[in-house]
Amino acid sequence: MRRVYLLLFATVLAFATACNTGTKKAEDAKEEKSAQAEEPAADNTLTAAEKEAGWVLLFDGKTSEGWRGVNKDHFPTGWQIVDGTLMCKGSGEGEAGAEDGGDILFDKKFKNFQLKLDWKISEGGNSGIFYLGEEVEDWPIYKTAPEMQILDNERHPDAMLGKDGNRQAGSLYDLIPAKPQNAKPAGGWNSVEIICYQGTVVHKQNGEVVVEYHLWTDDWKALVAGSKFPGLNENWADVPKEGYIALQDHGNDVWFKNIKIKEL
Repeated sequence: MRRVYLLLFATVLAFATACNTGTKKAEDAKEEKSAQAEEPAADNTLTAAEKEAGWVLLFDGKTSEGWRGVNKDHFPTGWQIVDGTLMCKGSGEGEAGAEDGGDILFDKKFKNFQLKLDWKISEGGNSGIFYLGEEVEDWPIYKTAPEMQILDNERHPDAMLGKDGNRQAGSLYDLIPAKPQNAKPAGGWNSVEIICYQGTVVHKQNGEVVVEYHLWTDDWKALVAGSKFPGLNENWADVPKEGYIALQDHGNDVWFKNIKIKEL
């Protein structure tokens, strides 16, 4: 009888060990697969998961395809492709000081979307990301579009102007300050997102929500009324429900990469 019990015990132990081994192998395989799925894409490319989710590249890292100057039919020579980045060559003369510079836009209008990109600014530099912009002849796009600010917060005077830091990096320029203020110093890459959905707008900077607001409401109209924008365009608060994404030439070196969008 004792031999029977020993044999039974050994069989149960072997079965349990096999189960545990099989479970561990399955868990290890699952973890390895998960790790592979979370591995980030190379610059200016999309992962299989991003493609499946509907993300589209707006910049391939090699050409200016899809981009042109605001109110222009060509890609300005003041911008260039450098080491996989879309770069504005600073004129040192402020906004659009270059002979053939100025802001550039992606030649398609977007309505509800999630935009991601990385930016890097030169020392003392200033730039911006416009969205829901309208192209009006002889007008810079900032007369029609909200702007996510790009700035060297440590050196550029705009960091000290405006109100409560609403001209610092990540802010809704001149309207809502980015909080927390988590931009990296000049020369460092910052990853940002802009989400627009049925009037709700979110700015994310380096993984954190820093701005959130809602277009076309009474609060929005009151906010804009107290800013400089009505002096530029009396109808500035009437942001289009669909518009262009644009990058600013403010006269300073600035670099962009990993520009991708998902329509919502």
